[in-house]
Amino acid sequence: METYTSPSDHVQLHDLLFVSLFSEKEVQERVQELGQAITQTYQDKQPLFISILSGAFVFAADLMRAFDGNCEVGFVKLSSYSGTASTGEVKTVMGLEKELRGRHIIVVEDIVDSGRTLHYFLEYLSAQEPASICTVAFLRKPEAAVFPVKVDHVGFDIDDRFVVGYGLDYEGLGRNLPGIYQLAER
Repeated sequence: METYTSPSDHVQLHDLLFVSLFSEKEVQERVQELGQAITQTYQDKQPLFISILSGAFVFAADLMRAFDGNCEVGFVKLSSYSGTASTGEVKTVMGLEKELRGRHIIVVEDIVDSGRTLHYFLEYLSAQEPASICTVAFLRKPEAAVFPVKVDHVGFDIDDRFVVGYGLDYEGLGRNLPGIYQLAER
């Protein structure tokens, strides 16, 4: 089993080298800003935060703590990735068990690149007749967009390169890194 070493400027995960893109401090400052923005709209609406697993769990936990108001949380497992590439097919692995009709929903996504996963999930949510749907993505790759999805709040727009850290992984490693690292150029 391979491990990683983590100097502040780079990290080795399995066979790939990743370099720092956003520090832990930059990540936490941006999450606080997002939490404040969402609070302005949803503070008195007791929203349901829905975290798309597995990558968004770290971001969702921090975002909910930055939200100043009562809220609930739910989880859904969707995936379209294998290794460092999208498979092109969204698979629902685990669904929600909460009533969504009439609720204010805040979808928390780790990263939006092609938009396929979020597009699929938003269609599902809309059919459940919520009062409102707000989408929050920690990272977005505008250059990789294939499906038109509206993201209401974005942590950072990034280039179309593979990233790890802060919940995002490469073959199971890197989710625990406090910052964001991008695949080093070869």
